[in-house]
Amino acid sequence: MARELRLLQGNQAIAAGALYAGARFYAGYPITPSSEIAEDCSHTMPRAGGVYIQMEDEIGSIAAVIGASLAGAKAFTATSGPGFSLMQENLGLAVMGEVPCVIVNVQRSGPSTGLATKPGQSDIMQVRWGRHGDQSVIALCPGNVSECFSLTVQAFNFAERFRVPVILMADELVGHTREGVAIPAPGELPVLQRKAPVGDPAAYRPFTPDADGIAPLAAYGSPYVTHVTSSMHGPTGYSNNDPANAERRIREMHEKISRHRDEIVLTRCFDTADLEVLVIVHGATTGAGRAAAREARAQGVRAGVLQLQTIWPFPDREVAELGRRATKVIVPEMNYEGQIAGEVRKALGPAADIRRVNRYNGTIITPEEILDAINQPVGAGE
Repeated sequence: MARELRLLQGNQAIAAGALYAGARFYAGYPITPSSEIAEDCSHTMPRAGGVYIQMEDEIGSIAAVIGASLAGAKAFTATSGPGFSLMQENLGLAVMGEVPCVIVNVQRSGPSTGLATKPGQSDIMQVRWGRHGDQSVIALCPGNVSECFSLTVQAFNFAERFRVPVILMADELVGHTREGVAIPAPGELPVLQRKAPVGDPAAYRPFTPDADGIAPLAAYGSPYVTHVTSSMHGPTGYSNNDPANAERRIREMHEKISRHRDEIVLTRCFDTADLEVLVIVHGATTGAGRAAAREARAQGVRAGVLQLQTIWPFPDREVAELGRRATKVIVPEMNYEGQIAGEVRKALGPAADIRRVNRYNGTIITPEEILDAINQPVGAGE
């Protein structure tokens, strides 16, 4: 079957990717700049035999998504900064209950209401650490409209494969860009389903992992009884405050991600074989970074680009491998502190020449700004 070529906005591509991945439940509350995802799902989800619900707020939205997932559906929601903040408590429940679901955060400029219609990339640390307590999540970041589709499919695959919430970190620029997208034919991209229990239902333990570190998940209403609580729980899902059990559960929730780290961490490299300068990009900075690197090469500077498609777990090994070959590293991002640059610093150490290119006023970072950083003399970094 031939691919279907469609002109899509990034947000529309996210909605299309969710349907392709088998999502059949959407609960959300409209918020700029993610509202097109809800609008699109309000039409397409019922036509696909699924359920669309506009909730009263983002707290109810994530709660409904968790409930739908535990009932056996592939479920997701979409929001932006203020709504994502409201979701943190129940997102912590999804982590503790190991509930597969996808949360799309189309980032905008903040804090608070901020510049509601303008782009930002300042939620990076919130995505990783927004919940209290020891926890780990997977976060992906599309750099163009086609990746909005493909990484949404991947987000659902990771959620189902690892029984974990996955956050898709789009941003306003990527979400509102329109591009031609070749929609893969059914079956062209892998679509994974969660592991279901087998054997005697009486012997089922919803939080006893298999050899791969992931426990099978039964749906509510099936012969396999599943109990989920926000409290620390044992293999049966019922509360268990024993210190040895708590240590085991926290370790299992982290290790099911860390042991599959190389499968989860996705990056793309452009012109890195002979690099002398490395530009590390993600999301909306990808296009500007690649354009700047091409112009640098035209001027005789061997610039390469590393695009981070996975943000969490952070691609520290990939950054280290390329960054240590470079005389300087450029990190453009739309936030004040340099949230990605800080992780790059951890990966490369204090001696690395790292140049931050930051923009935090709701406007885009241009190729010219990145090129200026590329052309600065060695040793002029932060």
